[in-house]
Amino acid sequence: MTAAGAEQACVVTTALGTEDEAESLAAALVEAGLAACVQVMHVRSVYRWEGELRREPEWVLLIKTRSDRFSEVAAFIRERHSYELPEILQLPVRGGAPDYLRWLLDATGNGGAQA
Repeated sequence: MTAAGAEQACVVTTALGTEDEAESLAAALVEAGLAACVQVMHVRSVYRWEGELRREPEWVLLIKTRSDRFSEVAAFIRERHSYELPEILQLPVRGGAPDYLRWLLDATGNGGAQA
């Protein structure tokens, strides 16, 4: 069942190398009205970078926002991210609790979307 407003919402993910960076970016996104909520999770990432297999602790952000604000969120992340190539992925929302989706859209509607 698709809730009204679900197609307008998305989750953006990124990962940072330190907890301080993650907390700072999460707060900045919410304060700027670009995210309704950001969850910060400590993970261990395994990836290949510059031909080398790496295992590193990272802090993943799950950024709840509007689909039409993805470009703004991505630019905001790039401006503040310390990685040469930051993860910036947009995951569509297919459904959700209508009252939560309403709150998410209201919380990220300030200033509107930029085309």
